Amino acid sequence: MSNENKILVTGGAGFIGSALVHALNKSGRDDIVVADFLGSDEKYKNLLSLRIADYLEADKLLSLAEKNSAYFDQFETIFHLGACSSTTERDAGYLIQNNYEYSKVLAGTALSRGIRFLYASSAATYGDGSKGMDDQVEDLNQFLPLNMYAYSKQLFDLYARRNKWFDHIVGLKYFNVFGPNESHKGDMRSLVAKSYDQIQESGEICLFKSYNPNYGDGDQMRDFLYIKDAVAMTLHLASDQNATGIFNLGSGVATSWNTLAKSVFHSLDLEPNIRYIDMPDSLKGKYQYYTLANIEKLRRLGYGNTGFTIQEAVDDYMKNYLTRNQHLG
Repeated sequence: MSNENKILVTGGAGFIGSALVHALNKSGRDDIVVADFLGSDEKYKNLLSLRIADYLEADKLLSLAEKNSAYFDQFETIFHLGACSSTTERDAGYLIQNNYEYSKVLAGTALSRGIRFLYASSAATYGDGSKGMDDQVEDLNQFLPLNMYAYSKQLFDLYARRNKWFDHIVGLKYFNVFGPNESHKGDMRSLVAKSYDQIQESGEICLFKSYNPNYGDGDQMRDFLYIKDAVAMTLHLASDQNATGIFNLGSGVATSWNTLAKSVFHSLDLEPNIRYIDMPDSLKGKYQYYTLANIEKLRRLGYGNTGFTIQEAVDDYMKNYLTRNQHLG
C-alpha cells in the first residue's frame, strides 16, 4: 500500500514532542498531525508558534487505530512520544492503559500499514543501574524498574521484543532530558527549570540529600541531555531506514546534581547557594543514584554531533528561554 508523506507525532504538545515538531518545522515540514491530551494545563502554549496540518485528541486517535486503521495510510512516519511520564504516578491501571496498551495498538497499526514507527521508552527502565545500561534488545529481561512508570515502559519494550517488532521499529531510551517547553510538567520539570524559580524566590537551589554511602549530598549523578540534542538524535534515527531496535539517547556523560546547580548559578552570574533537603520517603527506595548512557550504538549509525556541554545547555536554556519566558518557536 502507498503511504502519503505526513508525519504523526503523539504527545506533540508535550515537552519532547513539541520540540520535535519545532525541529521538523525548521527543516521545512509542516505536514504534521499532532495528537495529545491538552487537558486543563497550559500545554497548548507549546503549539502556538508551530505549524501543523491537524490536531486531534489522543483518545480519538486510538479509536481510529482500532476501528478505521486506513486513516493511518496518510503517514510515512509515526513518532509515538505520548505517555504519562510522571515517575510518581501510582495508578497502575492508568499507566498500563496509557503507556502500554496504547503503544501496542499504535505500533501494531503502524506495522500493518508499513509506516516507520519510533516510540519513547525511558532510561528509567534500567532501574538502579546494577544490571548495566546498554541498549541491547537481548538484555531487556534483566532490568528491574524502580517505579510503575518505568515498569509500564518496560512492559512495552518486552512485548515488542517478544513479537520481533524490533526488526522494524525504533525504541528511544531517553535519559534526563531538559530544556524549553517543559513548563507544563509541574513537579516533573527538570532541576534547571525548577531552580530558576527557586533562585527568584529564595536565592538558593534545593537538592536532595544522599541516602547512599557511595554518594555525597548532591553528588548523585545523571546523564543530562539537552532537548535540542535529544531531538537531533531522534531525527537522525528516523532518517536512517537501517536503524531498528532500542537506542540510548543521552549525552554519554554523567554529571552530578551539584555541578548542574552550579551551572545554573554561573549562567545567572551568581555565587552558588545550595541547600540539601530530605528526600521524601516515597522516593528513597526508588531513586536512581547514577545513570550514564552508552551511545555507541547510535554513534555507529553515523551520529557524530558532539552536542551541548552542560554549561552550554544551561546557558542556552536560561538566557534564551527561561529568563525570557519563551517557548521553542
